Amino acid sequence: MEPDASPVAPILAGLRCKCPRCGRGDLFVGFLTVAERCAVCGLDLARGDSGDGPAVFLIFILGFIIVPVALMVSMRVDWPLWLTGLVWGVVILGGTLGLLRPAKGVVFALQYRYRPAEFEAPDHNDRDPGA
Repeated sequence: MEPDASPVAPILAGLRCKCPRCGRGDLFVGFLTVAERCAVCGLDLARGDSGDGPAVFLIFILGFIIVPVALMVSMRVDWPLWLTGLVWGVVILGGTLGLLRPAKGVVFALQYRYRPAEFEAPDHNDRDPGA
């Protein structure tokens, strides 16, 4: 199957943490460790790299959502400072850890959709340095 002709929706495949080409194989072997190859279609997943994009997106999205809510709650409720830090620390940490894997999957799938040649190109790092 050609990468451009993939019927798999990149957002759906990314959110499900599945292979961006076939939509069936697992994208991750650990929490954030990308598999070497798709077990179903054989796509070389090790060539893809989402970089820091997912973390940056989550910083902006969670900051945009959680900071106003935290400010509104702190104006209406008189919590001690330690409780405020504990509650919002847990909310932010839980949101980040809960969304980081699907965010990385979406960025990875979008990278495959719009730059499939990066997954198919020969690896120049395997060349003999003396040649």
